[in-house]
Amino acid sequence: MKLLLKLGILLAISFALVGCHPIRALRGRELSCHTKQPYMAATSAAPLKIPPGLDNPDTTNALHIPPLNEPAPPARKGKEPCLDEPPSFKLPPKAPAPQA
Repeated sequence: MKLLLKLGILLAISFALVGCHPIRALRGRELSCHTKQPYMAATSAAPLKIPPGLDNPDTTNALHIPPLNEPAPPARKGKEPCLDEPPSFKLPPKAPAPQA
């Protein structure tokens, strides 16, 4: 009986410690927009070069990405939330209707 009790306690402690791991992982991700991420160093690949004697690929249905004409959003500073987090949702109070 004591052996089962010890195994049960050990199992409960193990589950408790394993369950805490995602909480620590989320805490580190909350300010991830303030640190340099690996995807930020990505570059475009050179265009496809077709060897002589081969046909060019059919690009009639290719996806064309339009140029971005908008300025970049301002950088987040300090403890400001990352852009991938939703903003707080609070409607402004409605103005009273004008009385005639």
